[in-house]
Amino acid sequence: MTYKFDFVKHRKAFFLIVIITSLIAIGSLSIQGLNLGIDFVSGTRLDVTFDKPVDLEKSRQVIEKMGYKDPNLRVGGDQKDVLIFRLDQKIDKPAVDQIRDQMDQAFQTKVVVQEQTVDPIIGRELAKNAMYALLLASLFIIIYITFRFEYRFAIAAILALLYDALFTVGMFSLLQIEVDLVFIAAILTIVGYSVNDTIVIFDRIRENLNLHNPKNFDDLSQLVNVSINQTLTRSINTVLTVVFAAAALYILGGESISNFSFALLIGLASGAYSSIFIASQIWVSWKWHSMKRDKGKEPITAE
Repeated sequence: MTYKFDFVKHRKAFFLIVIITSLIAIGSLSIQGLNLGIDFVSGTRLDVTFDKPVDLEKSRQVIEKMGYKDPNLRVGGDQKDVLIFRLDQKIDKPAVDQIRDQMDQAFQTKVVVQEQTVDPIIGRELAKNAMYALLLASLFIIIYITFRFEYRFAIAAILALLYDALFTVGMFSLLQIEVDLVFIAAILTIVGYSVNDTIVIFDRIRENLNLHNPKNFDDLSQLVNVSINQTLTRSINTVLTVVFAAAALYILGGESISNFSFALLIGLASGAYSSIFIASQIWVSWKWHSMKRDKGKEPITAE
């Protein structure tokens, strides 16, 4: 068997990249946390639409004069003509009407205000259901891969998926991009595409295991390298196809799906990395450890 690139030889470098990026993600989550959208926290979101690009500083002054200290404001919309005002508490209709009137007077125009309000109970329920969805998906993946392959493949795949999810969530924390229900849909989509690539590689490893019986670490690492290289073109082409679609959505799709598209772009890149460079390396390390234990002797060649 021949192969073009020795993935197994450089597995420690790949693991180091995972450790560093994971620590950055965990650090950001610990220090900054997530910029949770109105779907997950109680309160009110007001989308104030203007007929021209928003003057953020002037809008901030208007809001502060109304008694709202340090208002959470940002600009949205394709034309930067939407002022997004987030509050931690629910406000009644008179307060919304007051904000509309003050904006009309300050900017000498008629603004359109769209209100979204989430009750604290509903926010907690949405967050809980989102977590259940991720856990349920992971459970079914473990069960499927265990029956289809073996438990080592299943655990390696789940560890790779956990990294994909952590990396994507960590990037959103680092950049303080708003997290809403659409983000959860993006995470589940990323999990699906990533595990698909991982299974393709694992299936080829299993096929080659049936054809060749590795006796030592060199044989096992060569088998894994050959398997990855045999499926590398397919894996890259599959990811690139989806990346192009996600990039088009991000550029042309508008603000409503921009976060979803951006999460896909990050997650697909991470998924490709974990499928090719991480999942199979976890398996080969674990598999060799089991082979040594079963044989009761030291490896002939070890990295």
